[in-house]
Amino acid sequence: MGRFPQAAEVDVVWKSFQLDPQAQSTLAGERHRPDEYAERLAAKYATSVGSAQRMIGSMTATAAADGLEFRFDRAVRANTFDAHQVLHLARLHGRQDEMKERLLRGYLSEGLAMGDREVLVDLASAAGLPAAEVRTALVQQTFAPEVLRDEAEARALGITAVPFFVVDRTYGVAGAQPADALLGVLEQAQQNRGRWWAS
Repeated sequence: MGRFPQAAEVDVVWKSFQLDPQAQSTLAGERHRPDEYAERLAAKYATSVGSAQRMIGSMTATAAADGLEFRFDRAVRANTFDAHQVLHLARLHGRQDEMKERLLRGYLSEGLAMGDREVLVDLASAAGLPAAEVRTALVQQTFAPEVLRDEAEARALGITAVPFFVVDRTYGVAGAQPADALLGVLEQAQQNRGRWWAS
């Protein structure tokens, strides 16, 4: 965002989208096999485990080039519905970016069980949210309607995978993109917004 002159005007909102809404969660302390992620990926995309492992290797190398450590051998299967609820609560506290970062690091690098509510409470606390409020929101499913609304909106927009970026509710950018591509979309949206305001 530092290269975009109007960065201060950009409000990033993390929306809910579950790749596998039917996923069963592995809880903290339950057994997990290192090759499990590759097997799930192969099943999802109807390919071989070897091909899935090559995809994982490519993602890991791309992340490493940006200083990120992806450890898919640690990734624990999870239903992310509750994690998305925590992100909605985090937005109310102005901590959504911190919460998203903590969830991704916990899943992609640390092998934490994202479907375990106590793990989510711990991660939320680390991101600056009140533990008691997080726990209550999860028990009461306070933000379930917001998650379902986001998912319905994604379907209406034709979104089927993540990442997917929507800029100014006009421009859609699918897949992981280099910073220059996203900067170009932001600049185009800003230019068009100026034209709309002038008309």
